[in-house]
Amino acid sequence: MGVPGPFPGSPGRPDAPVLDREEVDRALARLGAEYEAIETSLLALQDHAGRRLLEGAELSGTTKERWAAAERSITVLWSLFDAYTAALETARELRERRRWPSVEDLAELTELLHGEGVAVPGAAAADGDPEGGPALMGERFSLEGLVERMNALYARSLDVIVAADAVWSALPARIDLLSAELQRTRSLAHSVGVRPGEHPAGDDLERITEELLRLRERVIADPLAFWVSSSTGSSAPGGGRPDTGRYDRAARALEDIRREVAAVLDVRQDAERRLMQLRDVLSRADRTLTEARQARGEVLAKIAASEVPAVSGPSTALHEQLAAAADYRRRAQWHRLSPLLDSLEERAEDELHRARESLTAVTAPLAVRAELRGRLDAYRAKVARHGMAEDPLLTERYDLARRMLWSAPCDLRAAEQAVWRYQQAAAEALVPPQLEGRGES
Repeated sequence: MGVPGPFPGSPGRPDAPVLDREEVDRALARLGAEYEAIETSLLALQDHAGRRLLEGAELSGTTKERWAAAERSITVLWSLFDAYTAALETARELRERRRWPSVEDLAELTELLHGEGVAVPGAAAADGDPEGGPALMGERFSLEGLVERMNALYARSLDVIVAADAVWSALPARIDLLSAELQRTRSLAHSVGVRPGEHPAGDDLERITEELLRLRERVIADPLAFWVSSSTGSSAPGGGRPDTGRYDRAARALEDIRREVAAVLDVRQDAERRLMQLRDVLSRADRTLTEARQARGEVLAKIAASEVPAVSGPSTALHEQLAAAADYRRRAQWHRLSPLLDSLEERAEDELHRARESLTAVTAPLAVRAELRGRLDAYRAKVARHGMAEDPLLTERYDLARRMLWSAPCDLRAAEQAVWRYQQAAAEALVPPQLEGRGES
């Protein structure tokens, strides 16, 4: 057997000589202390919280089998303790008969203390295992052998109780805390559209929920299935640790989902801003195209003999995709909204650039007319500063150019020629006379 336990071994050897009175008294004192230690350990085992939990639980699997064996062992323990108590009482009564025991009394006491004189029923002698024990006639033990048998049964029973209690103390509470965190994550995830069937993380949340439910049920019903015995080979009861592998995997998976939900939250907080910016960009593009169409009509009415490019309407596809993005936002389908916004932002900027180019191309003739008007007025002011505003030739050419530029429709080519002729006349009129004379010589 040799399993260390709470019960000290009985003194002496089976073949020891007859004890004298003092040796008997010392042996009985030791046996009395041993009795107290054994009784205290058995009562502590009886009152152990893990034992009460095991008795009241609906067990299954490994725990059910091992606890059934442990219960039989505990029953045997009390039977062996009763036998031990009876043997001790018998020895005490024999010693108390006489103050000075006779040789026969000392021989009988020696046999009680060292001999195999303790009768144990068959079931108790078989360690509580009816299938593997000796004959039902029972067996006889020495007090030392009886203590060894009780030590082995105690260690076996306590190992089951301590291991189950350690698992129940560690895992269910942690599972409950993780389940509470899971519920908070599910609520937050649902609010941002991370739902089963709509988002992969929503499906993962359902799987983790089911896993935690199954894990808790299994831990409650079969805690010893989650116990890893010590690898050091220690024979101490309860040597080992709870196996938290399944719990740890669920916790890591939930942490991954929390990060995913946090990313979705960032998308949600950013989505409205991005949608507003997109609406603004497309609205500016639409207004610019509207302005281009109006400008085209003005150009066609005011500028003659000019090729004016056509102006297209707003992009129907972009507006449809913007409406789809708003629908994704309304339905909280962030995993679809994010890539769509990335695409729309680039295309919306392209649309605004296209609208501005269209406006520039359409209004180019008006810009040319404005430039010609500015040039004509600049030369008119220059001529006036030199006191030549009333010059007949200059006045005639100025009036002709001005009528062309301020009439509708305006022939830009003819107006440009008229402005050019006015410029030439003004330049010639502004040349000093001495310079003209030098040129003639």
